[in-house]
Amino acid sequence: MDAITIGLSLMGMLAFLLVSGTWIFVSLLLIAGLGLSIFLGYPMDRIGSIGTRVILTSAQKWELAAIPLFVFMGELIYRSDISDRMFRGLLPVVGRFPGSLLHTNVLGSIVFGAVSGSSSATTAMVGKITLPNLEERGFDRKTALGALAASGGLGLLIPPSIMLIVYGVMVEQSIIRLFAAGVVPGLLIGALFSLYIALRHGARAKRAAGGSAIELDRDQLSFGNLWQLGPIAILFTIVLGAIYSGIATPSESAAIGVLATAIVLVALRQFNLRKSYDAIIATVLTSSMICIILIVASFLSSAMGFLHLPQIMAESAGGLIERPYVLIAILALFYLLMGCFLDGISIAVMTLPIVFPMISQAGFDPIWFGVFLVITVEAGLITPPLGFNLFIVSGMSGEPIGKVARAALPFFFLMLLFMILLICMPGIALWLPDVMQR
Repeated sequence: MDAITIGLSLMGMLAFLLVSGTWIFVSLLLIAGLGLSIFLGYPMDRIGSIGTRVILTSAQKWELAAIPLFVFMGELIYRSDISDRMFRGLLPVVGRFPGSLLHTNVLGSIVFGAVSGSSSATTAMVGKITLPNLEERGFDRKTALGALAASGGLGLLIPPSIMLIVYGVMVEQSIIRLFAAGVVPGLLIGALFSLYIALRHGARAKRAAGGSAIELDRDQLSFGNLWQLGPIAILFTIVLGAIYSGIATPSESAAIGVLATAIVLVALRQFNLRKSYDAIIATVLTSSMICIILIVASFLSSAMGFLHLPQIMAESAGGLIERPYVLIAILALFYLLMGCFLDGISIAVMTLPIVFPMISQAGFDPIWFGVFLVITVEAGLITPPLGFNLFIVSGMSGEPIGKVARAALPFFFLMLLFMILLICMPGIALWLPDVMQR
């Protein structure tokens, strides 16, 4: 049986398991075992031995420790008023620009994403603060919903990004270089969103509600309110400063970040056992889901290696590898469609064992591709009508999913535009890592 038939058979079985409601990690485990059993004839005891060895080795990777620690840090912040302080601190920054407070969804997502690393957490946290405030002041609700759905995805890209950690672990690339590569694209995408809001919706927002409901008090626009950004700025500086200065690894920086968050909450008199317990429970649930998928995916990757599927698929796609931009366009379309049904981490762990060897043979830089993958998944999160972030915003706002999808559509096209720019100008992602390496 040729590699294409094997690959399609395994993908078909995986699709059936996912559609039937089987847990993702169970689906990956079954596909790995079935692949070795059906196509190589391995007995169950040998499959069990291989799986146990690979899973235990993968579970002991030190880089995985960063995931629950960064999640815990985000959960602690979520249960404090740091995000509300962040909103008030951003008022004097954005209140003077066309579009005014509509920019808080973008800037808030960049700032919170820098200490959260999670798209869903960023979207939920920022939306909880900004949507009621924007509605109260009469701002265009459609624009607010679209900006939130799109900007929340920046939590996947702005370091410390959990998805970049997962990618780095799977393809054995430097997580510090991946973090550095995500900085400039993340900021540029945020700037692109804000430019769109300023050009298209600035004047419209000023006319909303007769022009009175959206006026901000002079006290709110005072730059004296910038001190409200202090807690988030301290955490941002400590975590990223420790990483980029070389003082600590990403996992060690995550531990430092948790300690710094606890100290800040104690100083703000917002640290208590009940909030800590809730944060721990939420962290265990989230990080267990992420880590178990990643660990089981290592078994799937090994099974694909035993089947020689990545190498054979790469050889079979030789025509595409000789036309790298056609390959990257096909992969982009594939990831956009996958983003309609699955979260970014699941997409990465299920596809990288086959996709990454093809990318490597096509000559693409693995650091660049990590950023491109994350941005493509970000766009998939708002791909109408089933993007994951669309459901989060719909649930938070009470608006129909169709309305949220239409609101996010302009931002979706802006993401596609940036993807094209990144393909044409890979230095956007590679400039900062290269500077750091010198």
